[in-house]
Amino acid sequence: MIVMKRMSVWLALAGVGFAAWVLMGANKKDPMPLPLSAPPRSPYQQTVAASGIIEAVNENVRIAPPTAGLITKVLVKAGDQAIDQAPLFQLDDRELRAQLLTREAAIPPLQAQIDEQTYKIGDLETQLRRLQSVHDERAVSEDDLKRTWYALEMAKRGAQRFQANLKQAMAQRDEVTILLERLTVRAPRSGTILQVNIRAGEYATLGSSEPLMLLGETEQLQIRADVDEVNAPLVAPQAPAVASIKSLGSEKIPLTFVRIEPYVIPKKSLTGENTERVDTRVLQIIYRFTRPSFPVYAGQQVDVFIERKPSNTTGGTPSSPTTPTERPS
Repeated sequence: MIVMKRMSVWLALAGVGFAAWVLMGANKKDPMPLPLSAPPRSPYQQTVAASGIIEAVNENVRIAPPTAGLITKVLVKAGDQAIDQAPLFQLDDRELRAQLLTREAAIPPLQAQIDEQTYKIGDLETQLRRLQSVHDERAVSEDDLKRTWYALEMAKRGAQRFQANLKQAMAQRDEVTILLERLTVRAPRSGTILQVNIRAGEYATLGSSEPLMLLGETEQLQIRADVDEVNAPLVAPQAPAVASIKSLGSEKIPLTFVRIEPYVIPKKSLTGENTERVDTRVLQIIYRFTRPSFPVYAGQQVDVFIERKPSNTTGGTPSSPTTPTERPS
């Protein structure tokens, strides 16, 4: 009995110790995980921060169909190089091809009528010359001359009418040919196929929010930086600027100023930050850059830091410097 009582006490103490250990472990906070890469920092003492997106030079081209229709062929894939006027995809053209056959079939009969009328005009002109060459009024009457002349004039008018009908038929054929050529959608300029969002058998509609294809010249890239409208007066043209991609904050890409878009637009490019405002308007600034040693891609988001001159003022009061580590909102 004494042994059992002693074991019960030790078991109770062990249970109390285990419970205390569990509680201490539950209250212990895990250390914050370190970021995979250091956040980008501005190299300038005073900075205007912006978010930017890499795009093809001269901007990307959103390929759209000329008319709604069934897609029968997709002739390119993402990553292909397309030259100017290269075919990209084909819409269903069976109806227009049937119309083209009808229009072409109407041309030979009209041409035959014109040939027949031309021969008739030549024959009447010969008869009229022969009648006019006879000077004896007893051999040729005035009525014969008038009838032949009238028949010749009617033949000429008939030929003109057939010519007009032939021109109309040929114009209708050419119209169908042009409409038929439009169903083969071609590249408006040389570039790289960045996206292909269609498949053969799908129906292409007009005014779709998603482009059927995206074309851009990726040999040269540019950055479209969105500067908050509040900071827009602080940006000076030709001011030095650098960009950093999200995963390599320590690597800086020198930027060359191209232009400032003169119209402030609603913000569309979102970075996903918790403090980001989506109801603001932004001033867009275009920068060119030389490809760095690490890979960059069109559509990739970057952090842009623009040097803010200490002499910049707003409303006569010297502007306070932006924190060097400020991230674009």
